[in-house]
Amino acid sequence: MSAIVNDVTGILSAIEGGDPQAAAQLLPLVYDELRKLAAAKLAREKAGQTLQPTALVHEAYLRLVGQVGGRVWDSRGHFFAAAAEAMRRILIENARRKRRQKRGGALRRVQLDPAQLSYSSPAEDLLDLNDALECLAAEDPQAAQFVKLRYFAGLPIEEAAEMVGLSRSAACAHWAYARAWLHRRLRTVGRVS
Repeated sequence: MSAIVNDVTGILSAIEGGDPQAAAQLLPLVYDELRKLAAAKLAREKAGQTLQPTALVHEAYLRLVGQVGGRVWDSRGHFFAAAAEAMRRILIENARRKRRQKRGGALRRVQLDPAQLSYSSPAEDLLDLNDALECLAAEDPQAAQFVKLRYFAGLPIEEAAEMVGLSRSAACAHWAYARAWLHRRLRTVGRVS
């Protein structure tokens, strides 16, 4: 694993330096991990999600590596944090696109399950979560970044803590605080009971 981490870090440095072949070398090293993150995130989405993990990984990867001018990553962790953010933005854009009128945004899929008392679309839930997350970021950017890594990238507490520079105990405290904060915020918009 250490050799792969060093390879990824070296390739990220080569990308920063403008090496045109470096991006092609990076994808095979990070693809499986990015695909696992995407699959974990999409598995938590409600029914009706049309985006597949492979498509999510490819779109996120293109946004990260395919831009002229490139980005600068300090480490492998920084790269994966940027990948989690790119996936989050893609999911938000997809949810907004689904909600638009020209794409049937006013129409709602209704499940014929009598046990289900209310229905909200996955797009609305995701957009409400994104709005709440942006408000949390204004109040506590580190907690918001931690939530993005946990929720959108599907990282375990230990990995997310390492990426944002928190101890495990501080990470657990941030996680509890952020979940309670977001729950309270979503309850005010009627998305959580």
